[in-house]
Amino acid sequence: MSSIAIFGAGGRAGRAITAEARARGYRVTAVVRNPGTIEDIAADGVSVVRGDVTDLRSTSTISRGHDAVVSAVSPASGPEALAALGRLDDQFFVNAVDALLHGLTEAGVRRLVLIGLFANLQDEHGRLILDDPTSFPSQLRPFALSHTAGLDRLRTADTPVDWLMFTPPSMLDAAAPRLGRYQVGGDAVPRSGSTTLSYADLAVAVIDEIESPRHHRTRVSVFD
Repeated sequence: MSSIAIFGAGGRAGRAITAEARARGYRVTAVVRNPGTIEDIAADGVSVVRGDVTDLRSTSTISRGHDAVVSAVSPASGPEALAALGRLDDQFFVNAVDALLHGLTEAGVRRLVLIGLFANLQDEHGRLILDDPTSFPSQLRPFALSHTAGLDRLRTADTPVDWLMFTPPSMLDAAAPRLGRYQVGGDAVPRSGSTTLSYADLAVAVIDEIESPRHHRTRVSVFD
């Protein structure tokens, strides 16, 4: 049986990916900041551990022995939680990328799949969504810039890790059913205008990519 370590397993994306991985027979190491708050995800084949995605020792130790690693981390779980954070560390995602790439290299794990942010997709004019104040809230811009800095770090990294970032649309639906299908695009908002995807189908895309890698060292969009 193969195994996957999932950083950020307590969030909505992380929970969906954990469930999809277990349904397909993977052993999962669910990595969270505070294991005591998410005891409900512990199940047969799921080990919950404390970890810090920005710490090299943590990423290396936890990743060792796994076939792939997923990063679905965020310093907060939504707009309200982000607002409550106060000052956001603008290097959070850069530090996470650095720790993941170095940690996985030390651990000998070659596949890394990350969940990105729609705000750094391009609109029909080639402008980043985060640069359009009419479609992206200004109070979330620091968070979007931090996410984008992490993507930029990935793109310039000299690393043996075969990484992929999936960028979902702006509307992810936690209640929508798993349909088992999705579409993959590039760096732009889909021409179809699709702005939705279920967390369950985002998870399908992630585990599909781990089972049969099709994209390497790049960022792609994923939508319904």
